[in-house]
Amino acid sequence: MAEPVEKPTDGPLNRWGKWKVPKYVKRGSGRVDLRLVAGSAVLGLVVAAGAVLATGPWDSGQRKAERDRVAALQRAGGAHHDGTTPDGPEPAASAPAVLRALGATGGTTTAPAGASGLDAALTPLLDAPALGSVRTAVVVDAATGKQLYARGAGTPMTPASTVKIATAAAALSALGPAHRIATTVRLSPDSRTLTLVGGGDPTLDKAALRSLAADTARSLRDAGAGPVRLVYDASRYSGPALHPIGPNENIAPVSALMADEGRLDRSDRGPAPRTDDPAGDAARTFADLLDDAGVATRSAPASGRAPAKARTVATHLSKPLSALVERALTNSDNDIAEALARQTALKDGEPASFAGSRRAVTARLTSLGLPLGGARLADGSGLDRADKVTAGLLARLLALAAGPDHPELRPVLTGLPVAGFSGTLGDRYTATSPATGLIRAKTGTLTGVNSLAGTAVDAQGRLLAFAFLAAGTTSADDAEASLDTLATTLTQGTR
Repeated sequence: MAEPVEKPTDGPLNRWGKWKVPKYVKRGSGRVDLRLVAGSAVLGLVVAAGAVLATGPWDSGQRKAERDRVAALQRAGGAHHDGTTPDGPEPAASAPAVLRALGATGGTTTAPAGASGLDAALTPLLDAPALGSVRTAVVVDAATGKQLYARGAGTPMTPASTVKIATAAAALSALGPAHRIATTVRLSPDSRTLTLVGGGDPTLDKAALRSLAADTARSLRDAGAGPVRLVYDASRYSGPALHPIGPNENIAPVSALMADEGRLDRSDRGPAPRTDDPAGDAARTFADLLDDAGVATRSAPASGRAPAKARTVATHLSKPLSALVERALTNSDNDIAEALARQTALKDGEPASFAGSRRAVTARLTSLGLPLGGARLADGSGLDRADKVTAGLLARLLALAAGPDHPELRPVLTGLPVAGFSGTLGDRYTATSPATGLIRAKTGTLTGVNSLAGTAVDAQGRLLAFAFLAAGTTSADDAEASLDTLATTLTQGTR
């Protein structure tokens, strides 16, 4: 089917007075809970649970037709998280030999694959016409940090959604994997004004608002309060709410207060009609739920701030940051990614805006010792074509997340889609592919831009971090197939 463009030049106007984005549907993917088990000579894959549908995330304004096999499956939620906070992040799923090298157990590994072997295997594949006019690549041995292959390693490229890897790493570095985002309800000293205060949790949903309403009603009854005025506060975020791409079904206006990511169609991932007033809609839903709980509000909710000395009467905490990162990466969730960038900005004392987030994320990645030459992190989601990163930055970041020195970054790896099983890689590898289950990678797609960055387990059981970035592509399907072939080659153990 024809590739969509980001800014149509004709057609009906949407609610913001902008041209509507052409509607396409991206193919979905099956999701399986699994563990990768790899020995030094034989690689095996054990599927731990039955497959359920995780309808496809979307990297950009592009969306592709659902595969027929997915249409017959029942829709299910995204990456499953039980909401508990672990004692610490688990080691990255990998081969035992790699875990030994990373300090998880004792022992040694064999020498890394030779650069000459990878050069012979990868270079012809990188020259495939499907990869467009500019293509860069870096492969790093995650256990040793040795760069095994490089082509244009320091060339800044538009990364599309692979920039979410950098956003996630910065947030984890700033806040830690156990951090939770709070949404609160505050009561004025005279018990006449309630304020719903957004903390920036894009995963807040109606169930959470119902729980907040129930807790609020209980507190008001205990205080003997009567009817209240409802105010909502989304002031924690600043700057433009609209992403630079403009109104778009792939992202809601960025707000510190929103419910269900501003979606209007009950979906939980992918493109969807979005409200142009996320905070107001969340507050109106909360008002209805307060009424159900027996609390009368005197008027429609109004935007404002909590009065001085207001006390907190109800709190909802998001899932741990590790779970938010995994959901953002697995489903390529743009709303969560932008929230992660703003949470990083708030932690580092920057305004929670696109500009403040850019400075904070850049500073965090710099503090991790990563090569940021030529990088520009214009947004957290990768929807902005002004984003620029290098293949070297992404590969080094992934290797860092696999290493022993920064266990807080481990969710960057565990959140990556698994080839043939989950997220945006769920239907890009078949059951008979030699790379199925051995590659975990973040996809990136904009019109004319395709990328893939993640990890691969090779035939010797080593974990390789890689990044492949391409620009000037003319067919997303052909480019994706070429990128998948490159990643598959890494699993074959070339020397």
